Amino acid sequence: MHKKVLIISHSGDLHADLVGSLLAARGRAPFRIDLDAFPRDYQLCQRVQDGRASARLRRLPDGDWLDLQDVGAVWLRKAADYAYASADLTPQERAYAQLETEQAVFSVLYGLDCYWLSHPLALRGAQWKGEQLARAARMGFRVPATVITNVPDDVRAFRAAVKGPIIFKSMSTPSLAAETVEEVDRVSAGIGTTIVDDAMLDSLDAVGELSCQFQEYIAKQYELRITVIGKQLFAARLYSQDDARTAIDSRDMSAPIRYEACTLPAEIQQRCLAFVHSYGLEYGALDLIVTPEGEYVFLENNPVGQFLYVQQLVPALPLLESVADTLIEGAVCRSPT
Repeated sequence: MHKKVLIISHSGDLHADLVGSLLAARGRAPFRIDLDAFPRDYQLCQRVQDGRASARLRRLPDGDWLDLQDVGAVWLRKAADYAYASADLTPQERAYAQLETEQAVFSVLYGLDCYWLSHPLALRGAQWKGEQLARAARMGFRVPATVITNVPDDVRAFRAAVKGPIIFKSMSTPSLAAETVEEVDRVSAGIGTTIVDDAMLDSLDAVGELSCQFQEYIAKQYELRITVIGKQLFAARLYSQDDARTAIDSRDMSAPIRYEACTLPAEIQQRCLAFVHSYGLEYGALDLIVTPEGEYVFLENNPVGQFLYVQQLVPALPLLESVADTLIEGAVCRSPT
């Protein structure tokens, strides 16, 4: 019997939709948990009895029960807010329900003996941007000179030591968490990577409120989006310097810059693979830049970063197919012979 593939995401995730269709076309239709409909539209039962643990899951109203011992591979894609049958929970009831749901879900998932793309513990350990930079430097990458501090004088001293432009870059989200609050409570739509100008230097005392990340600005010839899926690596070159909108921060998708597939030097390729796998991750989306002198500079790794847009812009990179094949291979390795 084939082991099942389990996909965990939310109902609006096009990545999960497309990979699910590919798996179904290969005769390996996945079971999917949409966390924004969980537990409202699901039933879950875990038992620990007579020295044995078991768990089963089904989608309402009439889905088949899935014995979670039959799961051979899990793709942990994206988180989402849980949903409940009662729409009028008080704030305390909702807060408690979220904590209990988290306990129920991960008590089951952590017990699965299967292939993970990627395991939640690995994802948790891999998300810290300052640690990423320190690890990348230890592994031989050039990284931008960086200071993360809530001491304004540290930023002033850093800028003086760099002897050139510095940038501000959010460590968590460029949206400044706007999506987590009601629209009426939003004071900003976000801020991308930004050159620190004289006006910002005059406002540095605001850094005393919380730690912020500042880096030396490094001139770019082009940028790289490097996607690691299992043992495979796919590299896309971004000509971010072709448009003023992406010259500092390439995430402005309104700019029609060129993307193309490229081949990395063997040393850089192996270093990228080693970096992702050093966390126990099976997936990573790394951002690097290449300087006008041809030097490769590590910026960050996104443990659950988006990749569909890369394949849409560079159809030669079969990223969706690679995810589907990797999940099938992982599940097959856990199947009884």
